[in-house]
Amino acid sequence: MIALATGVPTPAYAESESAAPSATNQDSAPATDADVQPTQGGAAAPAAPTGFWERSNLLGDMDGLRTLLGDHGVTFNAQETSELYGNFSGGISKGASYNGATQFGLSVDTDKAFSLKGGTFFVDALQIHGHGITAARLDSLQAVSGVEAEATTRLWGLWYQQALSDEFDVKIGQQSLDQEFIVSQYASTFANATFGWPVLAATALPAGGPAYPLSSPGVRLRFKPSDSMTILGGIFDGNPAPGNGDPQQINASGTRFNLHNGAMIIGEVQYAVNRPAAGDFGVAQPSGLPGTYKLGFWYNNNRFADQHLDTNGISLASPSSNGVPASHHGNFSVYTVADQMVWRPDAGSAQSLGVFTRVMGAPGDRNLLDFNINAGVVLKAPFKGRDNDSVGLALSYANVSSSASALDRDVATFQTPGYPVRTAETVIEAMYQYQVTPWWLLQGELQYIFHPGGGIPDPNNNGARIGNEAVIGLRTVVTL
Repeated sequence: MIALATGVPTPAYAESESAAPSATNQDSAPATDADVQPTQGGAAAPAAPTGFWERSNLLGDMDGLRTLLGDHGVTFNAQETSELYGNFSGGISKGASYNGATQFGLSVDTDKAFSLKGGTFFVDALQIHGHGITAARLDSLQAVSGVEAEATTRLWGLWYQQALSDEFDVKIGQQSLDQEFIVSQYASTFANATFGWPVLAATALPAGGPAYPLSSPGVRLRFKPSDSMTILGGIFDGNPAPGNGDPQQINASGTRFNLHNGAMIIGEVQYAVNRPAAGDFGVAQPSGLPGTYKLGFWYNNNRFADQHLDTNGISLASPSSNGVPASHHGNFSVYTVADQMVWRPDAGSAQSLGVFTRVMGAPGDRNLLDFNINAGVVLKAPFKGRDNDSVGLALSYANVSSSASALDRDVATFQTPGYPVRTAETVIEAMYQYQVTPWWLLQGELQYIFHPGGGIPDPNNNGARIGNEAVIGLRTVVTL
C-alpha cells in the first residue's frame, strides 16, 4: 500500500501489510512510506535496541524466541489497547466507560519457511473486553473509539498473499477492508471510529461491512505500475454477519466464512507525490513535500430497504402504509482521500505539519447517510525533544439523507407531533499522542459531538433531542 510518509504512530489495530508486493511484514501496523528508508551503500541495518526503555516491544526478544522464529520466517506480534472515556454533557447518561482489545498476529514469510518466494501467510485474532461508551452513554452514529466492539475473542484475519512479480500481488482469505481501502494515514492518528472506517460505509453496508472487528472472505489484487501509482481492487462476500440482530453477536467468533451473501466489489487508485525513494543512501530524495491522493468506489449487490417509502410508494409513517419498505437492488459509494504534508523546516526534520480530507457519497433513498466528510490537521514533533509525539484537530460531518429526514417529518405528522427531524451529526476531536517509549503510547482525547444520531429523540426526555456530548478520554497502547 502506498501511504504518506508521516512517521505518525498508529495505535488503531491493523493487519500486517507490506509496503510493496515483495516486502516482508515487520510489525502489526500497515507499512507506510516512512518504512521505506535508504540505507548506506546496502550495509546491514544496525542492531535493534535491546534496553527496556529503548526496544520496540515490551517483552523484547523473549529470551531469543523472536529471533529463533524470525530465522524461520515467523513473526509474532501482540498489542494491547486500553481506553477510559467519560461523558460530561448531554448523551443518554453521564459517567465513564472502559473498553480495550488485545491483538495477536502471526505472519510467516514463506521464502524463509518453505523456500516459496514472495509469499506471506497471516493470521490475526482479537480479545475484546470492556464496554464502549458510545453504546452505553451516547447513542451517536460516529463511535468515540475505533476500538469499541462487542466483548469477545474472535478471529479477525486469515489470509495468504503471493507476489507474482515486482508490480503485482494477490491476497486471498478472510480480510478486513479498513486496513487497505479508504485509508487516510493522517486521519488514523485520531481515535473516533469514523477516522478509520467512515461512518457512511459503516451505516450503509450490511453488518457495517468487512471492517473491524468483522471481516469477510475474498480476493484482493494489487498492481503497482510505477513508484507513484498503486491500483487496488477486490471482491468479497457481501455480508460478514448475515441474520437478524447484532452482527457482532451473530458472528461472535469471526469464523463464519460466508460465501453466499451477495458480493462486495471495491476498487481504489492511489497516487503518491514526492514519495521518498528506496535504495542506497546516495539516491536523490524528492525536495517537495510528500502526499497521497486516492479515488475509489465500492458496490454491494445485496438488497437494501428504502429509508422513507413502502412497496406501494407510501410513507412508512403513514397509517395506510403496509409497513414493508421498498427494496433497492444494490448499494454503492464513491470516495476520495487526500493526505498532504504542508510544512516542515527541512527535509531531515522530524517536525512536520500535515492535513487530510476524505469525502464519501452514496444514494440517499437506501442509506441513512448520503454524505460524509472528514478533515483535519496533525503536527508531528510539536515540542523540542518530543520527535515522536503528535497533536491534532479533526472534524467529521455526517449528513442524514433527505429520505430519512422525510420519514421523520411524516412521523411528526402522522404519529408523534413534535418528533425531531434528523439533519446531521458532527464530531470535533482534539488529541495529543505522547510516545512514552517505543513500545508505549499514551493518547489524550477531547471530543464534542453535535446532534448525536443526527438529532434523535432523547429516551429520557420526551420531545427533546439527545443533548450535545462532551467526551474526555485516555488511550494507552502497549506493543508486547
